Amino acid sequence: MSEKLPFTTPGPEPPRRRTTAWWSLIPAALLLAYFHAPSFTFGPEPSPSASSACRQVDPLLPTLTTSSLSDLDRYLDTPKFRNETVARLSGAVQVPTESFDDYGTAEEDARWDKLYAFSDYLAKTFPKVHANLKLERVNKHALLYTWQGSDAALKPSVLMAHQDTVPVAPTTIDSWTYPPFSGAYDGQFVWGRGAMDCKNTLIGILESVELLLEADFAPKRTVVLSFGFDEEISGLRGAGHLAPVLIERYGKDGAAVVIDEGSGFDSQWGQVFALPGTAEKGYIDVEVVVRTPGGHSSIPPPHTGIGILSELVTKIEAAPYEPELIPGNPYLGKLQCGAGHAPSFPSKLRKLLPADETKVCKRKSDRLAKEAAKAGPAVKYLFTTSVATDIIEGGVKINALPERVRVVVNHRVNVGDSIETVKKHITEVIKPVADKYNLALDAFTSDPEKPSSIILKDNDKVLQPAPVTPTSVEGATPYSILSGTTRALYGEEVVVSPGIMTGNTDTRYYWDLTKHIFRFAPGYDPESDEWKGIHTVDEKTSVKGHINTVKWFTGFLRNIDEADLE
Repeated sequence: MSEKLPFTTPGPEPPRRRTTAWWSLIPAALLLAYFHAPSFTFGPEPSPSASSACRQVDPLLPTLTTSSLSDLDRYLDTPKFRNETVARLSGAVQVPTESFDDYGTAEEDARWDKLYAFSDYLAKTFPKVHANLKLERVNKHALLYTWQGSDAALKPSVLMAHQDTVPVAPTTIDSWTYPPFSGAYDGQFVWGRGAMDCKNTLIGILESVELLLEADFAPKRTVVLSFGFDEEISGLRGAGHLAPVLIERYGKDGAAVVIDEGSGFDSQWGQVFALPGTAEKGYIDVEVVVRTPGGHSSIPPPHTGIGILSELVTKIEAAPYEPELIPGNPYLGKLQCGAGHAPSFPSKLRKLLPADETKVCKRKSDRLAKEAAKAGPAVKYLFTTSVATDIIEGGVKINALPERVRVVVNHRVNVGDSIETVKKHITEVIKPVADKYNLALDAFTSDPEKPSSIILKDNDKVLQPAPVTPTSVEGATPYSILSGTTRALYGEEVVVSPGIMTGNTDTRYYWDLTKHIFRFAPGYDPESDEWKGIHTVDEKTSVKGHINTVKWFTGFLRNIDEADLE
């Protein structure tokens, strides 16, 4: 099938048998063993309203097939493909593509030019993609591939990933099990920086397209691959340039669907959930500056600028945001799915769930959010605006009173809150302290800093919470296609639910391109702990999960191509 790479195949390939679709390779009995769990019922008293609010679609199989596509389906389960995909992903990890916060523009900063080695690797590794798809370089290093469909009236599908990775701290290299750019394979995982975030997704997408080309698949719906190169430092140079090109080319709401990296699978309440991200929290850093008179520290005031700033930090941390689950928050959707489908869903949460989330009583919603937040910070901050004081600076010399001190407070803004809400909240917290010390308060203006004042500022990284992606499964919708593809691959034991992460992705630039944006990592391996290594020592990805990524994208592209979207 694909070009054979120099990797040893352990044993002969199994005999090829006729199949009708790639996901039919997974019989129901094996799926039960795959998840190491019994077949679940809905529990003693499932909530009918919750179950209807989380209606599951049937597994979706492509109806159009050929002998070549059937061969492809079988090939994805062979040792030969496993070795080839390991080699491709390992090779990608071996090309360093770190991005650093101090990098300049792509045109002016030569440090970006290391990305040429990565794009050269992609061209060598995926010859059919580069022979059949149109490749455009946007802002020098962003890669935009177009697989032109036969029906120009159909909106395109857009698959995203990013080429760059977070850096490897030199002081941590000795702590890695395998060198961070080795791409080592231990029989279960490929190890190294970018293996999980997110060269696995990028390589998986390209592998899917390469294999579909080899099987002579010709899409009706145009497929766009959009790969930025600076997502880890906000994405402005990569996705920030790619998205305007696509919006100009296809128009506002001109794409059928966008899929980017994101949340994956989770086992909770006795149930496995697939959690495509349907929203993102907002983002704002608030800089708090305190200006006070200087002087000799042998004659200090009752509170120096540092003392006042310390009081401000204490006040800010003493006024956290309350958990809130508004209609449309993806975690409320997950609770509905848990109540309808999970056997061990907590009875307290079930009683607090609204029968109709569009008519939820705020008092009951607040009680539900507070009860759900008891699961811990990792859950709580999926539906709570977070506040973290990350930077503090002040003072230049012993024996000299500080004249300017500052902190930077990071906020991840909950779905339902806004940047304006955050600005109002922190201003109200700080005003009594300003009044107490007779300091002027300058909140979010562009005026120059004045002596004897407290100044609040934001920066150019302000981001409102993302629009919530529709999750209707009535008819053929992007969400129903995604759900059906997922349940076809992993079985009906998996419940597909709206999901959300606490971080942000490059999709922030694509909001005008489509309402149907999903942040989803479709490759699942229940035996993997790969998420623990993201952005830190021992990053790795499961090969089983990676193969499932390739299976998922090949299935999704075929399903979305056949869909008559509502």
